[in-house]
Amino acid sequence: MNAADIKSVKGDESKDSSSRFAKARVKEYEEILEQLGSPELISDWERFEALSKRKAHLEKIIEMQKELEELMNKIEENKAIISAREEQDLVQLAESETAQLQDREKQLKVELKNLLLGEKKIPEYKSLIVEIRAGTGGEEAGLFAADLFRMYSKYAQSAGWKQSILDSSPTEIGGFKEIVFELSGENVFSKMRSEAGVHRVQRIPKTEKSGRVHTSTVSVAVLPKPKKGKIAVNPADLKTDTYKASGPGGQYVNKRMTAVRITHLPSGLVVTSQTERSLLQNKENALSILEAKLLEQKTTAEEQKISGKRREQIGGAKRAEKIRTYNFPQDRVTDHRLKKSWHNLEEVMEGKLEPMVEALRA
Repeated sequence: MNAADIKSVKGDESKDSSSRFAKARVKEYEEILEQLGSPELISDWERFEALSKRKAHLEKIIEMQKELEELMNKIEENKAIISAREEQDLVQLAESETAQLQDREKQLKVELKNLLLGEKKIPEYKSLIVEIRAGTGGEEAGLFAADLFRMYSKYAQSAGWKQSILDSSPTEIGGFKEIVFELSGENVFSKMRSEAGVHRVQRIPKTEKSGRVHTSTVSVAVLPKPKKGKIAVNPADLKTDTYKASGPGGQYVNKRMTAVRITHLPSGLVVTSQTERSLLQNKENALSILEAKLLEQKTTAEEQKISGKRREQIGGAKRAEKIRTYNFPQDRVTDHRLKKSWHNLEEVMEGKLEPMVEALRA
């Protein structure tokens, strides 16, 4: 694609939203060309490959948009000839040509739409890791973290997904300071990805004696689990510590040193696992959590390089975003992104999330 083609597509901004759309794609295309010319790219093959694929994709879109604009201009010219009715032979030729041009216009619009739908397609992962952490609200937040874990467990069971707990920090009264678990199965990522964020609960806590309604929060992170070998972790970059796994009240779940804490020195990430009685299994669980977090960091970095801005990420920026409120006195759950509420909160907490999940997917 040459400079003339790009200039042609940039064209007149006032035409309609399609020209604004074209301008945005051209700007991104020019940014990628600039990045591909950077000498630093020689040592980063994965980034070069991602940029090259995006460049080829944008070229298709820009060329289609250019052809579409030329067709529309030609159709308008022909319509002017037909309206004038000055030369009958020229009018007949314009009418015949216009029918062919309009057929091509429809075909191009369908192809362009399909390309854009391809851009928006959510990557599907067969497994993901969910982190639920108690936020503000003390013991009540821990209890609600346990309620959310139970809710997701029941939803996973109804969806036919497999679940395994990777790490947990229980409280003395049956809640969780934090619980990390893996889900795997069909459509698991596309259905669960929108659960990332802050979940707020309004209810009378079990620990409340005066009957006052309290507001507590729990954060949820949803991390795609990378395929084996996709994230290379150098053993020399890891610091591994073992300790005795403990439960609420300091009671030992296992008298032996089976709990594992892994620190990834280059990134500073720290992960733990203590749910299994085997040191080896806890180490594998901790490495799975670490790989998922490293994939999240890598994906975010690639998005920054390709688009020039940080997109909201699953389990990262969204962890600070209030997405849903569970109001028990009013028997209502509200999703703030959709600005929509559902009643029968008891059913929702029993894992009947499909109406909300499908509304978010749509």
